[in-house]
Amino acid sequence: MKAITITQESEPIQLVDNGKPEVSGDECLVKISAAALNRRDQWIREGMYPGIQFGTVLGSDGCGVVEEGPKEWIGKEVIINPNVNWGDNPEVQSSDYSVLGMPTHGTLAEYIKVPAHRLQEKPSYLSNEEAAALPLAGLTAFRATIKKGGVNSGKRVLVTGAGGGVSQFAIAFAVASGAEVYVTSGSEEKIEKVKEMGVKGGFNYKEEKWFKDAGKLGGFDTIIDSAGGNQLNNYLKIIKPAGRIVMYGSTTGYPEKVDVFRLFWSQAQIMGSTMGSDEEFVEMLEWVNKHQIKPTVDEVYEVDDYLKAFDRFNAPDHFGKIVISF
Repeated sequence: MKAITITQESEPIQLVDNGKPEVSGDECLVKISAAALNRRDQWIREGMYPGIQFGTVLGSDGCGVVEEGPKEWIGKEVIINPNVNWGDNPEVQSSDYSVLGMPTHGTLAEYIKVPAHRLQEKPSYLSNEEAAALPLAGLTAFRATIKKGGVNSGKRVLVTGAGGGVSQFAIAFAVASGAEVYVTSGSEEKIEKVKEMGVKGGFNYKEEKWFKDAGKLGGFDTIIDSAGGNQLNNYLKIIKPAGRIVMYGSTTGYPEKVDVFRLFWSQAQIMGSTMGSDEEFVEMLEWVNKHQIKPTVDEVYEVDDYLKAFDRFNAPDHFGKIVISF
């Protein structure tokens, strides 16, 4: 079978021929229809991810059809829960937690074997490509927005980095909840695009005083952020008293300092979030089905064009998920 694998070659990711996995017990063999890229795949390609294990098939997101396994699953269209060993505590992942795509072989292959309890039926209204874009980003956004952020009707919400896959799911969940949603982006074009999703407005974070315009709205109940860095102090200026700042990433690094006085005086909460529990994965799918949420797909590439897919993912103007079709 064809599989996109991390190697020690000059181009770190290669399309190789691997043997089809053999399943036993409660394992299912899923023939992958489509798989989506995530930021971690690109970081692994660049050698910027901890614990890289050469020879591992990349990919955390996948949609396909069960070919072998327990009879109740055979022939079903499924998506795969990317969690590996979340653990028993719903509040936090276990010490040996990981996701598909390293160290466990991932979804960027024609076939993958996974335990049957990792499978959920594909939402019937989604295409294979849309469904493949859902698992990792959808789960991350659901936990950050709904579970940690407490977003619901009547709340005013700011989602930062409107072009990212997780951010777009956060927007979709927040809009579906009835919240008043705003975004930040370095691209006016992306701000205009997300208005089509129900966003009220946006702010260009490249403008030095963007937070002053944002503050004129009267503050935000929740801010969902993946950037981190020095913007954190700007968020503290526009969060409502007792509001929540939920951070699921730190693409701009550490803040040079934190305005601790403003933090404690505002009674604000800064909350960390990453991925989500298996129970939240099921809840997320229920939300998706109930509200008919559709992932935004930027481009779909055939597997032989995998390098073009990775390059497109790394392009600053990409908007939504990059999907590889098998």
